[in-house]
Amino acid sequence: MAKGKDVRITVILECTGCVRNSATRVSTGISRYITQKNRHNTPNRLELRKFCPYCYKHMIHGEIKK
Repeated sequence: MAKGKDVRITVILECTGCVRNSATRVSTGISRYITQKNRHNTPNRLELRKFCPYCYKHMIHGEIKK
């Protein structure tokens, strides 16, 4: 079948709240999750609400480049 382009790719989701706050104050870390997405069904960047252990609440995690 298709060997060159895989349909499912691995993406990294990063907390948007930690990224914004890290420039203004010292952050203990940045929350990141690893997941997969179907390239054909979701061509746009993926955004999910996940729990951030550094913000202590559910935040939007957006897809970043590798």
